[in-house]
Amino acid sequence: MTAILIIDDEQGIRTTLASILEDEKYRVFTAEDAVIGLEVLENETINLVFLDVLLPNLGGLEALERIKSRWSDLEVVMISGHANVDMAVRAVKLGAFDFLEKPLSLDKVLTVCRNALTIQKLKEENTDLRKHAVIPKDEIIGTSKGIHQVKTMIKQAAGSDARILITGENGTGKELVARAIHNGSSRAGKAFVEVNCAAIPDTLIESELFGHEKGAFTDAIATRKGRFEIASGGTLFLDEIGDMSLSAQAKVLRVLQEQTIERVGGEKTITVDVRVVAATNKDLEKECEAGRFRQDLFFRLNVIPIFMPPLRDRPEDIPMLLNHFLSELGAEKINFTPEITEFFSSYNWPGNIRELKNLAERIAVMAGSGTIGVEMIANLMQRPLGGAPEKEEKNISKSFNSELPSGIFNVGYNEAKELFEKSYLTYKFSQNGYIISKTAEDIGIYPSNLHAKLRKYGIRTER
Repeated sequence: MTAILIIDDEQGIRTTLASILEDEKYRVFTAEDAVIGLEVLENETINLVFLDVLLPNLGGLEALERIKSRWSDLEVVMISGHANVDMAVRAVKLGAFDFLEKPLSLDKVLTVCRNALTIQKLKEENTDLRKHAVIPKDEIIGTSKGIHQVKTMIKQAAGSDARILITGENGTGKELVARAIHNGSSRAGKAFVEVNCAAIPDTLIESELFGHEKGAFTDAIATRKGRFEIASGGTLFLDEIGDMSLSAQAKVLRVLQEQTIERVGGEKTITVDVRVVAATNKDLEKECEAGRFRQDLFFRLNVIPIFMPPLRDRPEDIPMLLNHFLSELGAEKINFTPEITEFFSSYNWPGNIRELKNLAERIAVMAGSGTIGVEMIANLMQRPLGGAPEKEEKNISKSFNSELPSGIFNVGYNEAKELFEKSYLTYKFSQNGYIISKTAEDIGIYPSNLHAKLRKYGIRTER
């Protein structure tokens, strides 16, 4: 049955709207604020959300950001008795399906509801068609020796339930490998749940992984399933596992040994059936020697190791990757002159695939179509022709001091950290068009955490 969630602090609105929708045979959930609404979304399968703009504890627009960042395909209809054009425009930019003014019109509510659910159904059908296509799309692009070895390892490992540890630098595509393993396994029709261990504070990691019972701590206003429980029957991808705290490592080890969990504040033992795939950009053997990572957990995770090579070790794949990204951007296929591969080989690619994807966007906007030579690529990359990576690395130290916040070396450690963080966030926020959800995704933290830091440093949230 189609499920609809109503988030509004007015009891009358919740009751009236729920009655209208229940008469149409929809299953209706209600919440008096956005915090409770987010808990409902974590624990129930919801097809459509009606969300009030002015809410206590967490505003409707910020709640909309969180919903769209966590459930990007879920349609959200905003409602407000104090609407204005700017507010409506901002809501639509954040991903709202529509904006309704109070008092609500019965006909308008039902029309918007049917339209939103139709779009939602089309999205689900499209996802299902892609998932069950006769010829699966090979998303790991490349024919280099390193990539051939990765693909071979994926084919060999996917059919088993063995744990896998994917290693490699940031931006090399470790998540892509994890998804390929899941899609090639018998669990492909089940959930693929990703956890970025570096982005979750130590105080929240246990609740995030194992869930919590209502009242387990101050903000636990409702029972919530953890990622292990949500992923049961499917695959749990623990990204940046090397950044997990030792206390959380101990609990993950126990789950891997016993295949059971207990929610924070709970006493009930819950059995889970999860295949764990982990990834890290760190040398975990060295982390074990330094006492920052549990050796017993390392051995449990490292059953099948897969190394994702950096882009500088596979320059022959770069033209193919560029055309793949250009195709995704809707740009025409571009031909590259023979000297391009040699030019690409002379660069270190510190940002790996992410950096290459940025270059593809630049090509799509600036270069048009046809054949592209070394000189044009050098201009787009802002690199001199023939510049070797060793020379570039030497220049980094010369410009290092000038790029840091003013006075950072003349203050104490804590103040220096804050100066750098403020400068970093200001730069990243402007680079991402002053969009909180996009910036949070780029730097790997929750939108609410980013919002708090912007307020802390007095950083403007508009252009």
